[in-house]
Amino acid sequence: MTRGLVDTDGLERDDIAALRAVTPPDDLPFTIGKISHVVMKVADIERSVEFYTQILGFRVSDAYPDSMMPNRMVFLRYNPDHHGIAIIGGASGPAAGAELHHVAYEVDTLDEVFRARDHLEKHGVALSFEGRRRAGQQIAVEFNDPDGHMVEICWCMDQIEPHDKSRPPEDWRAAATLEDAVRNPPPGQDVTLADPSLLRNQINSGDTL
Repeated sequence: MTRGLVDTDGLERDDIAALRAVTPPDDLPFTIGKISHVVMKVADIERSVEFYTQILGFRVSDAYPDSMMPNRMVFLRYNPDHHGIAIIGGASGPAAGAELHHVAYEVDTLDEVFRARDHLEKHGVALSFEGRRRAGQQIAVEFNDPDGHMVEICWCMDQIEPHDKSRPPEDWRAAATLEDAVRNPPPGQDVTLADPSLLRNQINSGDTL
């Protein structure tokens, strides 16, 4: 399967149209505002704390000993919330990605995505993707943490009001590098960099989600 493919016929299939047509009940007594936090199992808790604090800039809020959580637990934050992720030791090996595909963290500016790319490469973290995704149109870099969990740092996901429709596929501008994402923006996405020197020269092709 080519991850960059936009299958216009498949997007109009009855089963896909039926999935898009599902809506929540109007009388739901609550509204989910955001993903609060994600909890992940890791093989080496010290190694994971080192990665999330030293490479991604998270801060430790609290930690549990084995007496409170088997294999210990660490709570880490990236905003004022007490924790955005928590990690629990005891994983038997690398994550298989069989249930949780990836976790994405948003930054405020496009420049930060470019700087994140440079920072990750400087620290020997291999990128599995950079550029613009299809549905959602966020510009992102993706990589794996030490346990193989896929992590995304992204900017400018499309915003949709409750009763509006998402951007149509013909307005998608998938891109396989950050530079391609800047050179070919979708309607309405301002990709002006505060620091244009962050741009590299190459234009590559590749797959997108």
